[in-house]
Amino acid sequence: MKKALKYAFLDSLGTALYIILVASLIYFLNTGNFDNTRSVIIPITMLMLLVFSAAIVGSLIFGRPILWYMEGNKKEAISLLLNTLGIFLVFTLIAVFVLLTII
Repeated sequence: MKKALKYAFLDSLGTALYIILVASLIYFLNTGNFDNTRSVIIPITMLMLLVFSAAIVGSLIFGRPILWYMEGNKKEAISLLLNTLGIFLVFTLIAVFVLLTII
């Protein structure tokens, strides 16, 4: 159980850090002069980033639980998934709280 909690925390933290990195990149790129840019490259790039992000976050949240489930550790896999989602919810609520305090 301790191992599942450790992995849940690390997977949630990795997911949160990845989201922070991508959101920061989008925010700082948005400060550039892209208002007059009319190109199909922008939506293509955004969709590619969406697909890549879904793969990364899906791997971080669901990868290890699926692996454990396939190895026969069903209880541990479900526990890991629920712990990961719970910890990520806590990270999300902290972000919402921080956002509400700075507005």
